[in-house]
Amino acid sequence: MKKTTPLLLLLLAARLAPPASAAALPTEITVQLVMTHDVYVEGERIRAVVDVANASADVIDCRKPDAADRLFVELFRAHDQNRYDRITDKPFVAPFALLSGEGQKLETFLADHFRFDENTRYLARAVLVHGGMRFESSLKSFDMVPGLPCGNALQMFSNRDGLQRHFELVHWGRDKVEHLFMKARDDGISTRRWRTTDLGPVIRVKPPIVSVMPSGEVVVLHLATQGKYLYSTFWSLPDILEFRGREVMADPDVAGAERVKEFYKDTGGVEPVKKAWWKFW
Repeated sequence: MKKTTPLLLLLLAARLAPPASAAALPTEITVQLVMTHDVYVEGERIRAVVDVANASADVIDCRKPDAADRLFVELFRAHDQNRYDRITDKPFVAPFALLSGEGQKLETFLADHFRFDENTRYLARAVLVHGGMRFESSLKSFDMVPGLPCGNALQMFSNRDGLQRHFELVHWGRDKVEHLFMKARDDGISTRRWRTTDLGPVIRVKPPIVSVMPSGEVVVLHLATQGKYLYSTFWSLPDILEFRGREVMADPDVAGAERVKEFYKDTGGVEPVKKAWWKFW
C-alpha cells in the first residue's frame, strides 16, 4: 500500500471543499451603508449614505436603468428577519460610474422605497451587483418610534369637504439633544400620512405651539436654546404640505435683558445718585 503524501492530501481537500461564496472571497470592491441616525420618528424619510469603493481593475457602471451593474438596499424586520418588498421601481441612488481606484458616497432615503408600517427595529444593507456577483455591506440596525406628544392642531378645508388634517408635535432625543418633530396625517376622504419634519433642538421649559392660519399657512414656534425661538412655517393645502423654512427669534424677556447689558457696556453704566445716608428722598 502506497503512503499518501501531504501534498496529495492537500490537493484532495481542495478538490472536495465546497466553492467559496462571493461574500467569503477576498474582494477589491467594498460597499458600506451609513445610517444618519440610530433612531427615526415615524414618517421621516430615513436618510442614509452608501459608500462604494472600487479598488479593482474593473469599471462599475450604474448609469443606465437596464445596466448589468446595480446598487440597491435590502430591508428586514429585526426580530424575525422578514424582508420588505419595495414600493417603487425608482433607483435608490443617483446614476454613477466608478473607474478603477475611485470611490463615491451616495445619498438615499429609505422611506421613499419601503413602507415602514411598524414602530420596531429594522435592519438594512446595501448591495452592489457587478460581474454577476453580490457585494454586500454589513447589516445596519435602526429603530422607528412614534415620539412623545407635546402639541397638536387640526386643519379644515373650506374647498375640500370631508378632509381633515391632523398636525402633531412630538419630541425625541437625537445626537444627545432633544429634538422637536411635526407629524401630519389626513382623515376623511383621504388617509394620507405626510412626511415628518425635524424642526431642530427643543427646550421643553415652555410648550411648543402649532397654529393653522386661514390662508393655509401652518406655524410652529418653539424654544430651541436659552433665549432663542425657532419659527417654522409650512404651506398646507388639500394636496400639498410643504416646508417653507425657519427663522430664529429672540425671547422678548431675554432680549430685553440683553439690550440692558449692551447699554451698560456701551455707556460704562449709570452712576448712582449720591445722597447722604440719612436722606431717603
